[in-house]
Amino acid sequence: MLPAVHRLTDADVFRQAARRGRRASSRTLVTHLLADDPAGEAPVRVGFVVSKAVGNSVIRNRVKRRLRPLVREQISLLPGAGVLVVRALPLAGVASSAELRADLARCLEGVRG
Repeated sequence: MLPAVHRLTDADVFRQAARRGRRASSRTLVTHLLADDPAGEAPVRVGFVVSKAVGNSVIRNRVKRRLRPLVREQISLLPGAGVLVVRALPLAGVASSAELRADLARCLEGVRG
């Protein structure tokens, strides 16, 4: 579980990040990073999108459970404050944790610039 300060709960901000944020994709994930606060005073907030295309509810929840700790490991590497949206693609449902970790690292490297 992510700490409460890092959870993205506002739907409007979620939408803005997905539409206007820097985007990077891999085989299993797409990430969007929207820099909110250039001063970096607020913490980075993270949201996840796992659609029904990934699988049934058991698989979707499993993917989210596997992504949360991976993002928590990488959150300190993100620049300043902002919003990160991690969207799982259908192949995320069958990917191993190692594949998800590598794809997440590659995507975060891409959105950081």
